[in-house]
Amino acid sequence: MAKVTFTQNIQRHVTCRDTEAAGRSVREVLDNLFAGNPRARSYVLDDQAALRKHMAIYIDGELLRDRVQLSDPVTDTGDIYVFQALSGG
Repeated sequence: MAKVTFTQNIQRHVTCRDTEAAGRSVREVLDNLFAGNPRARSYVLDDQAALRKHMAIYIDGELLRDRVQLSDPVTDTGDIYVFQALSGG
């Protein structure tokens, strides 16, 4: 199963503990992870189930390419990091 890690700034707003989830794509992993945590799902994904603009995901150190379908492949030993993008001056 892939390991999913959420940054501390996300965890300040919604409970989403680091965990493992099964799946061959980012979509499958997140669907399995969020099945029991709809609040975290709505924080990370928009109402069309695409990645929100203020979020970023890295898979094994590579930036997610498909922000809409979340079809990027994931291995059983993959690491997925979910970040909240920060901006400001």
